[in-house]
Amino acid sequence: MKKLFAKDQENRKTVKKLELEHFILKQISTNSNFLRTTRWNALYKLSIMQKKSSKTLISNRCIRTINKKTFNKFTSFSRTVFLKLVKSGYISGMRKSSW
Repeated sequence: MKKLFAKDQENRKTVKKLELEHFILKQISTNSNFLRTTRWNALYKLSIMQKKSSKTLISNRCIRTINKKTFNKFTSFSRTVFLKLVKSGYISGMRKSSW
């Protein structure tokens, strides 16, 4: 589990580091005001960039259980961990409701 979490954190760091460069190259390659050779060079640099710089490699995971299937994007916890925290009173203002 720790290995998955460390790998995910490393992927996030590389994506964050290369995000600006990727954005600039993408804008240059799609802008028709630049010369054709400049646009081609930007496309070439985009193609040889690391595959780890892709945002699709990042997966949202629970902070405690490193589970990615039941991840809640609003709380960064999985559903079960969130319910346990609410029941134990660590999250104030929330309580379990039944219907």
